[in-house]
Amino acid sequence: MFCRYFFLGLTLIVISTLEARRNISAEDIVNIQYVKSATMSPNGDNIVYELSIPQTKNIRIKSRTTQLWVMRKQDLKPIQFTSSYYDSFSPQWLRDGSEITFLSKREHISHKSQLFSISMGGGEANLMFEHPSGINSYKWSPNGKWLAYLSTDTLSISRTKNINDGFDMIVVDKNFLYQRLWLHNTITKKTNLIFKDDIHTLDFIWSNDSKTIIFQGAKIPGADSGLMNRILYEVKIPKNRPRKITNFSGKLGLMDISPNNSKLAFLGAITRNDPLPQTIFTIDLKNTDNINSYQGIDESFYDLQWVNNKMILARSIKRTKTVLSLIEDLNKKKENAFSRKIIYKPDFIISSAKLHLKSGQLLITGHSSNKPAELYLKDLYEDNIFQVSNSNPFLREISFGRQETISWKSIDGQIIDGILTYPPNFREGIRYPLILQIHGGPEGVSLDGWTTSPTYPIQLIAANGFLILQPNYRGSGGRGINFSKSNHNDLGGLEFQDVLYGMDYLVESGIVNAGKIGIGGWSYGGYFSALGATKFSHRFKASVVGAGLSNMISFMGTTDIPNEMSIVHWNSFWFDEIDTFWERSPLAHIKKAKTPTLIFHGSQDKRVHPEQGLELYQALKMNNVDTELVFYPREKHGVKERSHQLDYMERMISWFNEYVK
Repeated sequence: MFCRYFFLGLTLIVISTLEARRNISAEDIVNIQYVKSATMSPNGDNIVYELSIPQTKNIRIKSRTTQLWVMRKQDLKPIQFTSSYYDSFSPQWLRDGSEITFLSKREHISHKSQLFSISMGGGEANLMFEHPSGINSYKWSPNGKWLAYLSTDTLSISRTKNINDGFDMIVVDKNFLYQRLWLHNTITKKTNLIFKDDIHTLDFIWSNDSKTIIFQGAKIPGADSGLMNRILYEVKIPKNRPRKITNFSGKLGLMDISPNNSKLAFLGAITRNDPLPQTIFTIDLKNTDNINSYQGIDESFYDLQWVNNKMILARSIKRTKTVLSLIEDLNKKKENAFSRKIIYKPDFIISSAKLHLKSGQLLITGHSSNKPAELYLKDLYEDNIFQVSNSNPFLREISFGRQETISWKSIDGQIIDGILTYPPNFREGIRYPLILQIHGGPEGVSLDGWTTSPTYPIQLIAANGFLILQPNYRGSGGRGINFSKSNHNDLGGLEFQDVLYGMDYLVESGIVNAGKIGIGGWSYGGYFSALGATKFSHRFKASVVGAGLSNMISFMGTTDIPNEMSIVHWNSFWFDEIDTFWERSPLAHIKKAKTPTLIFHGSQDKRVHPEQGLELYQALKMNNVDTELVFYPREKHGVKERSHQLDYMERMISWFNEYVK
């Protein structure tokens, strides 16, 4: 077997504990490479995976590219297959395993992403297929006859002419550009739309007999519609009208069709106001009224795949860890419809797991406290694992701060988890300054794995002598439906008490100085940080607000997800409960603000509009609170460009060093 073959060449690298190590730097963080996804060749001999690497050319606009690396059975280590200058992503195998296809935008060929191929023997990549408006995603049919792909509409000739003549006004929610499902016949070379209905297609999969496509679509494009109003459809190929599978009313996630094409498994939200598609559903495709669901206990499901016609492999987050399970569909209605067996619960975090059915091999991407995402290979039913990639050997030079999962009781007795990271040179008996790093969402989750990124540089903060707490406050993922919904109608309420009680727990433990605590985070974590600078200013010496909302009412009028935010988190609209929405806004408590606050925002942010940062900045200035506001040009809801990432980390560390220490 593939996995056993690789174990023969496994070598052990031992680093002397006496070897001098250094602290991590901001440059180290932006230079980290990490594996994103992987797929095995049809016969199980070879693996191709995506590797995200830092870009050294044109770094003002783009800081990273994705490259394809291949591990062949006869090789001792992976080999880079595509050029570092171009983005190359979404690798798939031709049916005979002789070539890898992938998407890439190579401007000397096209200004849009097109389909390329490269031989397993290596050499140059060749343009395989192109579409005038580019290819957003694609999937080969199992029989190799069809190429299905998504492409977005382009402007009409008349609209383009009007724009060129200066008539370039934008009418909101009109003249939509739909992402549509196309089909190319590899034998006749004909390409056509499978259907002409105006359905914004978001994701799709093939049936195993290559006769049907299941897809998720929304009636109109847009982030709000894509999150809240997805519909499951089935369509026969080559041309047919889509058939709605079910009137599902919640968020939808990943999906897969059973080998015999009889059942669809998918992840979904149990109710319309469930924040996550964290429940497993199965539906009989011949009798779509026959639908069953499986919820984990104190966990959230994030991935699934059929192993056979009865068994599903599922990946879940359980508190701060990850679990792989085999869940059997017992073909019963409603009660006791599933049985479940946990098959793998490693110390590291599994970010993806893909089963190669023919060989029984699992391709796992995973990360740990001192190792970013790498690729691993494991037999499904055996207790073995082999590390395929080793993308960051320089990290062996780094001294990492220890991290662990801790738990505490909140104000109402609810048990809350968090990740605590120590300074590399931590000494018992000393009270350290503490920095809170709050995840976004609020349905995000902090895991006990690799926690360091440019926007959450945990180990860099630790290297500057701070303890760091990443709390999974109520509303977070990884704890099941009830926990993720437990902050509804109470944003900034008990969930913030969860954080305060975590701080107090560490103070009472004797390791934190109560007078030296700072807070920071992005998006919803930025909202917490803005509350920390205003309503709870007496608890924090410094705040760093990244793309955070400061005014719940104006936020609802400017975000691209007003319905998702209202339905999923508030169960109401701001104009129905205007007093509550305002009271939970950081700006409502601006007169309490004393905390020096550093604010960051991307100038092109549609999720949390830049005016949210500007409102907070101006209000703090009017109240004579030390504050700075940094806008990053071209950036959306985060920071992608290398120079901006470096700037953010430098400013953030300096702010905490100055005001917390």
